[in-house]
Amino acid sequence: MDEDGLLTIGVLARRTGLTVKAIRYYSDTGLVPSTDRTAAGYRRYGAEALARLELVRTLRELGLGLDAVRRVLERQETLARVARAHADAIDLRIRTLCRQRAVLRAVAEHGTDPEETALMHRLLRLSAEERRRLIEEFVDDTFGTADANPELVAVLRAAVPELPEDPGTEQLTAWAELAELTGDQDFRAALRRMAAYQAEQRAEGDTTGLHHELTERVRESVGAALAAGTAPGSPAAAVVVAELTARYAEAFGRPDDAALRGWILRRLEVAADPRVERYWALLSRINGWPAPPELAPVFAWFAAALRAAG
Repeated sequence: MDEDGLLTIGVLARRTGLTVKAIRYYSDTGLVPSTDRTAAGYRRYGAEALARLELVRTLRELGLGLDAVRRVLERQETLARVARAHADAIDLRIRTLCRQRAVLRAVAEHGTDPEETALMHRLLRLSAEERRRLIEEFVDDTFGTADANPELVAVLRAAVPELPEDPGTEQLTAWAELAELTGDQDFRAALRRMAAYQAEQRAEGDTTGLHHELTERVRESVGAALAAGTAPGSPAAAVVVAELTARYAEAFGRPDDAALRGWILRRLEVAADPRVERYWALLSRINGWPAPPELAPVFAWFAAALRAAG
């Protein structure tokens, strides 16, 4: 420091930890102008220059560009506003990096081919709104084309894949498979047949909606029979069928007779598409929900037992 309190560029460099070259550059661009020069032409800086350099260094280390730093120094914008905008930009960059990392991990762990990698990357870039529209279009094309069960349609519309900002490998691969499944035209055709059957039942007066308790009872009773190794055509199976058909008769207000058993069997056959269960399993994995119970073996046994019972 000279006698008049001014600092040479070398002293300023030691005080701030910046290089002489960097300070000279900031000085030349007008960010930190020198106070005066010595007779030999060397620059000298005052206390204000030291404070400005400290701020410049801090903002640059935080990733702000020179234009943003200049606006702050020249009081064209407040530091708070610039910091908020830059923090938002960093958030976006972090989300982008997390998504890129998720794709790379999936490729590394599952050995996906280039086409699958490109698909995952494209799907991962979809916004939450775009994912919602994808599901809405899927529901509109399948259950939205007929007077299907409104409770089921509402559940389908509400169950949107909520992919986190930093998805795990399993979530990412599940999302890719779900997107592929919703685009499967054969699967869509099968769901349209289910919707048409529901519309047919509603036209005949069935407006009972969803039957979670009945489904759970079937799962418990048939699950116990499966665990016990009960054959669908055995007397023990006939007891299970009788108990369940009685519950169906009560739930739907129908006589418990052979016609009811045929009606139940048709319902099971219409719904017997393993892709439906896969759809909900994938959605649960993406959203971090508990895995849904596996119902395909349950309904297959129940259908076989109904056929055996005549």
